[in-house]
Amino acid sequence: MFMPPESDPNDLPDDLCQGGVVLRTVLFVHGVVALGLGFRALSVRQWLVDVSVVVAAVLPATLVWLLAACALGRARLRVPQRAQPAVAWLVLCGLGAACGAMAWTLLVWLGQIDGGWPTGLATVGSGAALSGAVFHWLRQRTRMRLPAGTQARLAELQSRIRPHFLFNALNSAIALVRVDPAQAEAVLEDLSELFRAALVGSGERVTLGEEVELAQRYLAIEQVRFGDRLNVRWKIDPLVENAWVPSLLLQPLVENAVKHGVEPSPTGGAIRIRAQARHGHALVTITNTVPDGRPRKGHGMALHNVRDRLQLLHDLDMRFEAGPIEGGRFRVRLLVPLVKGTETARGSAQRQKDKEKQP
Repeated sequence: MFMPPESDPNDLPDDLCQGGVVLRTVLFVHGVVALGLGFRALSVRQWLVDVSVVVAAVLPATLVWLLAACALGRARLRVPQRAQPAVAWLVLCGLGAACGAMAWTLLVWLGQIDGGWPTGLATVGSGAALSGAVFHWLRQRTRMRLPAGTQARLAELQSRIRPHFLFNALNSAIALVRVDPAQAEAVLEDLSELFRAALVGSGERVTLGEEVELAQRYLAIEQVRFGDRLNVRWKIDPLVENAWVPSLLLQPLVENAVKHGVEPSPTGGAIRIRAQARHGHALVTITNTVPDGRPRKGHGMALHNVRDRLQLLHDLDMRFEAGPIEGGRFRVRLLVPLVKGTETARGSAQRQKDKEKQP
């Protein structure tokens, strides 16, 4: 079943709440202002003085615009589909015009410009134009959220996962059919949910709680295959379950832990997955033992893919690191902001499935 994308480029953007977008917006507005003042300055000294004075009015107006736009984006205002583009442009450009009027008022109060209507009209128009430019950039950024290169790497990753993992999971289920039919059914249900998540869409953003559930299903299947050789321990703080992450984020990471830490070792290995809240962020740590304490060198495709998609979703608000640590272990850590989210495509599909099961 086709699921619509989580967000539309014509909606009011919620990206303005991200630190990286805020920083780039402030730098863009001040860069345009500094460039404009450069045309009228007679010397570098005068230009620096003019910029320092004008910034005192432009910076508060820019921050007010960012806060208001962020609040409107979080509110997820719903309008008819046909009216979405016009409403989004009208709201943000109108907000920019209002903030331009605010900057003009401050500059008049500081005695830097005259209070005539031509100057006021120019300032208001500049605020609306800058708002439109930022909104256009955000629309392009949304459309490019999953570039062709990243999508190709994800497709390659998934094509590598599906054949060998499907083969092993089906073999495990077949072996259990006569010995333990209930466990064989559980394996097939877990396998069904894993492939359902892959079909929903690799470009969707989901909650960390959904990704944890998916990774647990994956490891439950691998537990049947490896038995006591696979030692898994989870420690998940419920406070972090609403954090946004890209779809199919944790499964490749825990698969890496199984492939490089458990499978090559005759005695098996241990995997520890922990998620905790820290200073308004969700910190996820995946640690696994490695044979002889020496991690095998791989292509690193899964790690690069995860880092790229996290950066596309959270920009400067995310952190990602991976590498060997003391004790002969390998650790992956990622940090994402805690944001209260709405229903995701995967969650919607699961709720629809539950409804269909009801008599």
